[in-house]
Amino acid sequence: MPVAVVTDSTAYLDEPEIARHGITVVPLHVAIGGREFDDTEDPARVGVAEALRDHAPVTTSQPAPQRFAAAYAEAAARGADGVVSVHLSGALSGTAEAARLAAKESPVPVEVVDSGSVGMGLGFPVLAAAETARRGASLADVASTAKASAAATRSIFYVDTLEYLRRGGRIGAAATLLGSALAIKPLLNLEDGTITVLEKVRTAHRAIARLEDLAVEAAGGGAVRVAVQHLGAAERARTLADALASRIPAAAPPLVVEVGAVIGAHVGPGLLAVTVSPAHPQAG
Repeated sequence: MPVAVVTDSTAYLDEPEIARHGITVVPLHVAIGGREFDDTEDPARVGVAEALRDHAPVTTSQPAPQRFAAAYAEAAARGADGVVSVHLSGALSGTAEAARLAAKESPVPVEVVDSGSVGMGLGFPVLAAAETARRGASLADVASTAKASAAATRSIFYVDTLEYLRRGGRIGAAATLLGSALAIKPLLNLEDGTITVLEKVRTAHRAIARLEDLAVEAAGGGAVRVAVQHLGAAERARTLADALASRIPAAAPPLVVEVGAVIGAHVGPGLLAVTVSPAHPQAG
């Protein structure tokens, strides 16, 4: 492919999909009890939920620019004429900025795209970019597709508690809820790359039911891709995915994705999120 696609591990794409599309993934890092892991390593994925419950220290960090520089150099060595590098929201992490620093030294042109999102809110734009690249599109067209997909993709999520977002400093406009956090179960979304409050619901059961309704509304009857994401809530995620499959007939079967340690460290066990993205984003 003339254009290579690079992303970071918070897209949480599975290995077969990464291999099929030739996507390069640069991992973020998590330190659990003083030991450092790549984001999606099994010990980190399993250990982060336990560590959070036990109040053990958990910290996360972005990749060094050198990791991106190596990825771009490798893409050039494989014959790519350019790279589109798509990453999680710059309001949540310095990952995209690290990619921009590396792009200045790249042997081929690099277009860095801030998805303004995370999880499959990043993953779907990455897949859209990779599918466009496989058709032999130009650097500008691949980047434009990633931006269009990101702009049209919506993620809504539920957390059992705001405590982990507060600890990690990622709570954004949802900070106004902290005083009443025990009395409500908020539904949150990402707006301009930051976490905001969408609705306040009184019980977890009602919040999840409302999450389902909002996902159906976001689909709007068109051809869409849907992903249900969770941390330590596989059964609840599968139940939600089955409900969405019956209520959004124009969608492909919803993906069920367990997030990795980096996002898990900031949202805590019990996360349930839905991402809805157009199946065929229109590049501008």
